[in-house]
Amino acid sequence: MRPRAIRILLLCLGVAFAAYAAFVLSPWPSALLIRAGFAYGASKTGAALAKHVPAGIREQRDIAYGDAADERLDIYLPPEGARPGRPVLVWIHGGGFVGGDRQDVAPYLRIVAGKGYPTVAIGYSLAPAARYPTPVLQANKALGFLQREAARLGIDASTMVLAGDSAGAHIAAQLAAGLTGKDYAATLGLQPAVEPSLLKGVVLFCGAFDPTALDFAGPFGSFLRSILFAYFGTSNPLDSDRITEAAVPRYVTEAFPPSFISAGNGDPLAPQSVMMAQALRDRGVKVDTLFFPPETEPKLPHEYQFDLDRPEGRQALDRLTAFLQGLGP
Repeated sequence: MRPRAIRILLLCLGVAFAAYAAFVLSPWPSALLIRAGFAYGASKTGAALAKHVPAGIREQRDIAYGDAADERLDIYLPPEGARPGRPVLVWIHGGGFVGGDRQDVAPYLRIVAGKGYPTVAIGYSLAPAARYPTPVLQANKALGFLQREAARLGIDASTMVLAGDSAGAHIAAQLAAGLTGKDYAATLGLQPAVEPSLLKGVVLFCGAFDPTALDFAGPFGSFLRSILFAYFGTSNPLDSDRITEAAVPRYVTEAFPPSFISAGNGDPLAPQSVMMAQALRDRGVKVDTLFFPPETEPKLPHEYQFDLDRPEGRQALDRLTAFLQGLGP
């Protein structure tokens, strides 16, 4: 082989090794790729939802609930304002802990506000820059802010419903478990910012609730490992004690709020939602679920609820609205 060809070969091998080492030794390359993929998907979802957003929604945007740059929230009120006693839906966005933005759920929350329910989108710091359990603690801080500033913001914070999709569902479920379980709060290092009685319900769409039960050998194994590497800071997630701590179904108590849980039948995470619902029922918690038979068509993907052009998405919105209606006037 000629010397020039050898140099080119060595250069290619060096670049390949550097790329491999970057992905194995650091969570950042994978996290940034995943973040970009989520951003692209969210833009398409938002564009599809735009035509369903009603007119007249009152908005308060980019409100600081803490000192960090990511500690911001947005509020969407019905055209007639918030009725006293009507539940306030506080939503934590998804994105695999490494991506997503509160703006991603803005169209959906405007639609829910159009049904008469005030909605709030919470922002939080993303991994790998912010590690577990930072988003849980930030969401707790946001609830405290909403309670303190309710009158100024035009909401009734005496009836809050904590919600989330995908990774946001895990954060919401973990925070609800901490707010309603003193032992778990101590484990998390969580100082509850609101009384548990203010949390009237929980809404969980397409979540991952027990990382120890994820299928790391399946087709999404590398993806899951990359996300947990970024969030928990270990390349082998199952070696971390905090992974077990984050297995929410193990820690819920009978004090967990009434819940609405849903996932699509084509969602690889659907078994996690079934597991979470069963754990709550085993403890006597009132749970409403919307699941679809696994053998039926069409196969509904992860985050199916945001597709309001499909009947299943509209059904999920109707069930969500009915759940909220059952919690207050």
